[in-house]
Amino acid sequence: MSVVLSKLLGPPLDVSCYTYVHPWKESCSTAIAGCFLYCIFDSLRIYGTVYLCTLLMKGRIPTKQDIKRTLQGIVQSTAFLSFTGFGYSLFLCSLRRLLGNFNILTVSFLPAFLSSVFSILIERPSRRVLLCLYVSNVATETVWNMLVSRNLVRNIRHGDVALFGISMALLLTYYKKGNQKEVPDSMFKVLRFVVGPYEDKDYGVRHPVEPPSAFYRQRVANINNDPSQHTRRPKNVVYHLITQMLRIYKKIIHRVKCQGRHTSCPHPFSCLYYVAGGTTKMFSIGLGIQITLKLVLNMKRIFASPKNMKQIFLRKDIVNLGLFLGLYSGLFRGSLCVLRRIFGKDDPAFAFPASLLAAISFKKYPDTTVALYVMWKAAQITYNLGIQKGYLPKVPGFTEFLYCLSTGILFHAALVEPTNLRPSYWKFLHSISGGRIACMAREPLDAFGLNTTESLAKVLKSTKTVPIVYF
Repeated sequence: MSVVLSKLLGPPLDVSCYTYVHPWKESCSTAIAGCFLYCIFDSLRIYGTVYLCTLLMKGRIPTKQDIKRTLQGIVQSTAFLSFTGFGYSLFLCSLRRLLGNFNILTVSFLPAFLSSVFSILIERPSRRVLLCLYVSNVATETVWNMLVSRNLVRNIRHGDVALFGISMALLLTYYKKGNQKEVPDSMFKVLRFVVGPYEDKDYGVRHPVEPPSAFYRQRVANINNDPSQHTRRPKNVVYHLITQMLRIYKKIIHRVKCQGRHTSCPHPFSCLYYVAGGTTKMFSIGLGIQITLKLVLNMKRIFASPKNMKQIFLRKDIVNLGLFLGLYSGLFRGSLCVLRRIFGKDDPAFAFPASLLAAISFKKYPDTTVALYVMWKAAQITYNLGIQKGYLPKVPGFTEFLYCLSTGILFHAALVEPTNLRPSYWKFLHSISGGRIACMAREPLDAFGLNTTESLAKVLKSTKTVPIVYF
């Protein structure tokens, strides 16, 4: 048993805390205190910005209670993140003194896990699920990268599209079944926004719609009886041309609205109008988001030289998000309308194949982070539904345990094999630790055979971070 355990843990590292953990300070207590103080400073910066932006986004003058809750949230979240850094440093040195050496678990994973056990209890319960979803998302990608680097698995072409499609298919099936009433979740609001409210369960029963032809007859009669159409042509030719174009556009829209709609379709007007409306709406929103992000992220370049606007805004990829959202909404709606016409009824099960087909649009804007987030959301809601219906037991503390496990994996990767860590998370760790995560000695860790020193050099170069302790 001891032989097997020693093989799993790898060779013991007989190095001191000063050699590995904090080579910039000889004293453990001084190094831990310095890390803790910097974590407090950076956590205040992060959460102060987040909570203040949240307060401003409410769009009203904050009350005394709003300000009090905001300040409490900043202090509580700052304490949570600061004690994560403090506990990590503390357990690194404490385990070294207790065991006499380091091993593959105690060099990073176990200290991070133990520090997370205590720090997550400081954070508000309502935020623990969000934190768990985020770190589990990053940890899943990290574990996959670790397996790929060991040649245990290989990347699957369009695997992110398949993962996104299956996860969204589950979520949209729940949405059409009306499960959002049993398990309220903000994800259902997002789905409602993307695919529209008409696919909600029993929407047609709650909001009976008239046949589209009745709408068309009424609107055309109003247009034909409009006295403004029989007035003489104005002198301004441009104005007259614009009004005529708008009038033609309105007539086309009215004709599209009065096209065929199956009796089982819950949406008003025609299926063609329903599909086209969803496509154009979501395309416009996606394009607007992309342009806004480009504008904000490239503000310095634009001010430095306005000519850069052409390079920034005339790139082909600027429409990718709009194409993804527009095509997804359109394909999903269109598929449902076709299935309703084929089977002569509406069924929540139709959402599954419709979503799988619509997921093809994800190829226009592939993003592993989005795919993994949707996957974890689907898993969370499925688990909660299972508990609600009595199929699954409720495991106390499961969210907290998953958070601690994921955090341990991420810290392990950051120290032992940082090339497998998501670059954005490495930058976060580098920032919150004041550069300490990059200054911890990697030479002793090369004994595990993972080329840790070389891996760190690659990450520092790719992320443009430097091994300097800022405080």
